[in-house]
Amino acid sequence: MKTDQKVIKAWYMYDWANSVYNLVINTAILPIYYTAVTSNPDNGDKVNFFGFEIVNSVLYSYALSTSYLISAIILPLLSGIADYTGEKKKYLRIFTFLGALSCMGLFFFTSNTLEFGIACIILASLGYSSGLVFYDAFLPEIAPSELTDRVSAKGYSYGYGGSALMLIGSLIIITFYDSLGFADKGVATRVVFLLVGLWWIGFAQIPFKRLPDNVFNRKPTGRIILNGYRELQMVFIQLRNLPNIKIYLLSFFFFNMGVQTVMLLATLFGTKELNLDSSQLIPIILIIQFVAIAGAMAFARLSDKKGNVFSLGVMIFIWIGVCFYAYSMTTVNQFYVIAVLVGLVMGGIQALSRATFSKLIPEDSEDHASFFSFFDVTYHMSVVLGTFSYGLIEQITGSMRNSVLALAIFFVIGFLLLLKVKVKNASMAES
Repeated sequence: MKTDQKVIKAWYMYDWANSVYNLVINTAILPIYYTAVTSNPDNGDKVNFFGFEIVNSVLYSYALSTSYLISAIILPLLSGIADYTGEKKKYLRIFTFLGALSCMGLFFFTSNTLEFGIACIILASLGYSSGLVFYDAFLPEIAPSELTDRVSAKGYSYGYGGSALMLIGSLIIITFYDSLGFADKGVATRVVFLLVGLWWIGFAQIPFKRLPDNVFNRKPTGRIILNGYRELQMVFIQLRNLPNIKIYLLSFFFFNMGVQTVMLLATLFGTKELNLDSSQLIPIILIIQFVAIAGAMAFARLSDKKGNVFSLGVMIFIWIGVCFYAYSMTTVNQFYVIAVLVGLVMGGIQALSRATFSKLIPEDSEDHASFFSFFDVTYHMSVVLGTFSYGLIEQITGSMRNSVLALAIFFVIGFLLLLKVKVKNASMAES
């Protein structure tokens, strides 16, 4: 495979573009803003949502679950169509605009527009998560297998760098809102939602321009939807004869339940369980991004030397430790320790999970979007069940700590399944 560095750098830039949503909106600013506008002296943390009374953090967890469930339902067919037509970039563009415009719609989210705000949260999350399947599917088309670990890790590093830069800018806007002419912090925060959407759309134009169109020169005719379904069906039949991929997907399903749930709800945990305010939380989140850049590259190099399974296994063990430590955590300093540990393995496990799956796809396959749709549907369903179980356990027990402890079980199951996976690396074969 010919490696075009300009194309690879353009692929990195999509991570630079869309990761600002995941950090600034999902992780840092929105959970804090959401908690502020959905709490009041009369009802505490209870909100009225279409006539139903529900705990605000439980509603937030369920909203995220809904977005990932919708994505899991529609993506398999869309990926089949994308493979049949060769139009991955078209669908990447569609979900980018859906996510970014919905993110900008959060500007109108206040305590009086809860239902509208939840709708924007669901649609923005849908756009972000659904675009990933088409973005990920470019990886085996732009980089040879011996480079996928490092290319995947560098993509995440670009994402962490860009989102950290955007977060710093957001903090300046929110902190010095008065000097910048904003009425209050709420208005400044909602302006940040607008800027994140513009950043996402703006920088996405680089990969839209440079990523290849129709790599395998597909020439679709006739019933595109029906043939897209058949394309997906063909990949499904192939998967039945690829037990290694099936085991890996099952392993990924369980450990990713823990990873994504921690990343999506850690800030909410800090605000509710430890009573941390934004001045304490945001610097921690910013530190995590820079630690994550180093962590992603370090574990990519570890996988070069010891293999993908070994590197993933080490990270899963660290995640298990994070869950047990978080259960008993009571101080800000302990939260700092957790933050550094999460940052160390956050980027590494995501980058290596994607790269490992890329290596498991048959080398002669041209159906990369369809293969990655199974990977990303697994990703989405794991987030659905992870966030839903997190919210449900909190609702039943009245504490997020029990939810965090339950995540350790998912990591253990994922680790045990991972031991059965065999990955052929560039320098060695591992069992």
